[in-house]
Amino acid sequence: MLQKQKSEFTKELILNESFKLFYKDGFKATSVDKIMVKTQLTKGAFYHHYKNKKELGLAVIKLKIQQRVYDAMISPLYNSGNVIEILKSTFIDRIKSFPIQEKQSGCPMNNFINELGDTEKVYQIALKNIIEEWKSALIQLIERGKKDNSINQSISNKSTAIYLISSFEGIRGIRKLYENDEIIDQFMLGLSTYINHIKA
Repeated sequence: MLQKQKSEFTKELILNESFKLFYKDGFKATSVDKIMVKTQLTKGAFYHHYKNKKELGLAVIKLKIQQRVYDAMISPLYNSGNVIEILKSTFIDRIKSFPIQEKQSGCPMNNFINELGDTEKVYQIALKNIIEEWKSALIQLIERGKKDNSINQSISNKSTAIYLISSFEGIRGIRKLYENDEIIDQFMLGLSTYINHIKA
């Protein structure tokens, strides 16, 4: 039992430290050697748990990035309450809460999309699955808003969902170019105006 726990701890350590390195330095620039230095493990320990860096990259997407997006951006969309307020709290309040390091480094998923989204199908599919799950939750929320007459009946559920995701992910990338939050403040003002515009 202790050996199994130790093995799981080692696998989790590799996963967590790899995520941090991929986020900080990028996936392509992070070698297995660099991961081993960070974890203070041997290459044998790495290859016992992951066949190669590609398999590890997929694990990071599915177990770290997908969970982050689900917890922060998808799960709140299933909360009960006013649909407009849920949209504002998920998209506007969330971006206010980011620490400076995350504002400067951007969105981990967005970084992966920009670096790997057009290189290998396996990464593309894993990343697209996250977006599709997010989009589906938003479509359901918007439909709920139409049923309770808090959302304008004439708007397209799908187009609105894609716009919200795209604008949020876009500002996360653009913010990396700036030294302060002025551009985020402008984004929040624009997004708040848009959300108010789709109210019934």
